[in-house]
Amino acid sequence: MIHLTDLAYVRIGTREMDAQLDFAQDIVGLELIKREGDTAYLRADNRHHCVAFIEGDEVGTLAHAFTLAGPEELAAAAAELEAAGLQVHRGTVDEAQARRVRDFISFVAPGDNRVELVIGQVHVESRPVRWSRPAGITEFGHIGIEVPDVMEAHGFWTKHFNIKVSDWIGTTACLTRFDPVHHKLALFRDVTGLAHINFQVESIDDIMRSWHFLEDNDVEITMGPGRHPQSTAVFLYFKGPEGHTWEYSFGVRLIPDDDAWTPRYFDPSEPDFIDMWRGAVPAARRRAD
Repeated sequence: MIHLTDLAYVRIGTREMDAQLDFAQDIVGLELIKREGDTAYLRADNRHHCVAFIEGDEVGTLAHAFTLAGPEELAAAAAELEAAGLQVHRGTVDEAQARRVRDFISFVAPGDNRVELVIGQVHVESRPVRWSRPAGITEFGHIGIEVPDVMEAHGFWTKHFNIKVSDWIGTTACLTRFDPVHHKLALFRDVTGLAHINFQVESIDDIMRSWHFLEDNDVEITMGPGRHPQSTAVFLYFKGPEGHTWEYSFGVRLIPDDDAWTPRYFDPSEPDFIDMWRGAVPAARRRAD
């Protein structure tokens, strides 16, 4: 069993670096901590970065990453994944430096998404985040990834990792956790790629202020403000350059006792299956089994 300890970062390929950085700073509110060659690093908490944009011909998610405890855990993870028939890449010194980690491995998970497992992620504890706008962000919250077969992806993650299912939305979405937060990894049935990047904010007031801010700046809001019945979080989803979806949320449910929690099933045909306030939901999220 591979024990994930936290989210690390998302690496995204782009042909529109300037547009991505303008949006990430001026709209999302992240700090551009460094631009180095073809890579730009964006910060939201004590991690050196949570989002890295890499300029080039490859557009879209290059990898999403999780942290492990140390070298022994990294070696054991590589051995388990190889025993499961996966091809594991050992990161080079230069590749690790580019990711601001001590060491890492990578592999392609079922659904064709590249995953990186890292140790020794660089943290910047002594410097407060220099927010480019006051969005109220407190941390990099979770990621949503798209997979062609949610059941296959669920089987892989729960078999090999300390991943537990919090809730199901039909069989088109599976919300999972590896710590008390309701979900850190959300699996959605769709083409391969990144569904969204989530940032937690300090209050519901931050959600509402950002809602008006996004509208005033002609940003496409794809869903929200609303409240998820699964996690109880108040949410706001919006689109950035090259079609990437960003999310703010507040008030996520904690599940401190795994044994006391039973995953629930939410039917996409119900009017409030994803939003307790019954706001407009994109058609892609309403697809039944």
